[in-house]
Amino acid sequence: MKPSKTARRIIDTLAQQHPGADTELHYANAFELLVATILSAQSTDAGVNLVTPALFKRYPDARALAKATSAELEPQILSTGFFRQKSKALIGMAQRLVADHDGEVPADMEKLTTLPGVGRKTANVVLGHALGVPGLPVDRHVLRVSNRIGIAESDDPVKVEEQLCKALPKEMWTLASDVQILHGRRVCKPKPLCDQCSVRDDCDYFRLVVTRERRTRTPKGGRGPSGQRRGGPSGERRGGPSGPPKKNDARKVRTARR
Repeated sequence: MKPSKTARRIIDTLAQQHPGADTELHYANAFELLVATILSAQSTDAGVNLVTPALFKRYPDARALAKATSAELEPQILSTGFFRQKSKALIGMAQRLVADHDGEVPADMEKLTTLPGVGRKTANVVLGHALGVPGLPVDRHVLRVSNRIGIAESDDPVKVEEQLCKALPKEMWTLASDVQILHGRRVCKPKPLCDQCSVRDDCDYFRLVVTRERRTRTPKGGRGPSGQRRGGPSGERRGGPSGPPKKNDARKVRTARR
């Protein structure tokens, strides 16, 4: 992985490319953000934002939501997907808030993750954006971007969170998540738009995969810059029929699953 100084510079550069990076969920307080984040699982933020205005009007706080029934709640969140599981989680979460925390969202990771439907990612979103507690949510975009660039090295969200938090000061944790999420949505997609990336010169994936593919790509029977056919007499690439030396094998570059 890259040293902490480099990781900080990369996050600063991404922040310049995505100014004002923040969660795209709409909310007015910690309770609303908690509900919206639970609903965002397997859904888009834009889709959740279409549902929550009416939802928050009907259930403005944990006490109101705790009294809801699944039959009442499910039709209102149907479009977000997995509405039965989400309905059960939301009602259970609200009931637990009322029973254990007087209806308030606790500013504590351990307490948040005991609530139904709340994992570390959801807890970090609420802590960092609504409660002023440093948190670094790791979703599929953060996994993909951080592994490709080389500021993290794992497919496990908890390990990536630990690695990024260790490399960055606390005041950068929430920003680091926000800019990587936006970068993953807009630029570093599963099929990345590397020519639009502000940190490609620091990116392991660009250096070891994209650049190399561009150098070796040529039409069938084509010639290299010198006018000679690429590779040896048989047209094979350097390194023989089995491909380039294993120490530079592009497959070794970690790319997070979507």
